[in-house]
Amino acid sequence: MTTLSVDHASTPTATSRRSASTRATWVLGGLVLLVLAGVASVAFGVRSVGLDEIVGGVLGSTDTIGEAAVAKRVPRTALAMIVGAALAVSGAVMQGVTRNPLADPGILGVTTGAALFVVAGIAFFGLASPTSYIWVAIAGAALAASFVYAVGSLGRGGATPLKLALAGAGAAVPRRGCPAVPGDRPRPELAGPR
Repeated sequence: MTTLSVDHASTPTATSRRSASTRATWVLGGLVLLVLAGVASVAFGVRSVGLDEIVGGVLGSTDTIGEAAVAKRVPRTALAMIVGAALAVSGAVMQGVTRNPLADPGILGVTTGAALFVVAGIAFFGLASPTSYIWVAIAGAALAASFVYAVGSLGRGGATPLKLALAGAGAAVPRRGCPAVPGDRPRPELAGPR
């Protein structure tokens, strides 16, 4: 007589529970590391601070120099965490849209589009403030991404990871040469007396 045994560890329910618990463990570990990095960012700097000054500075007190130093470090730390989260989300979105785990702004031509717009803005429109550089770079990156997606979507099958990577690489080639062109013009103010 034969018996049929079922391995409960390989059933879909057990596997999904295991992967959910593994995912929760990784998320919890990441949050613990984030908190430790935040504490280290607030605690360490040019000025040494003690635990009481860290607590006072985080709570908003600026009575001592150490508390004031910590109070100045808190916004920097919060901004660094927000920027890091934004970069992570943007990378995940780019990889999700292109269905390519190796997608990055360099491969898709976004970086060179931003650089081209900044250099053209400086050379031809006299941009001088960092704020204007940021807005022009955002516009250049958005236009480059739209162009690459439009070119990658042409043909049968729509936008595939391979077509997007090729369109990005192809679109980046001419733009890589352009940022050097405006700087090659003769500038009499730098030439000195003749």
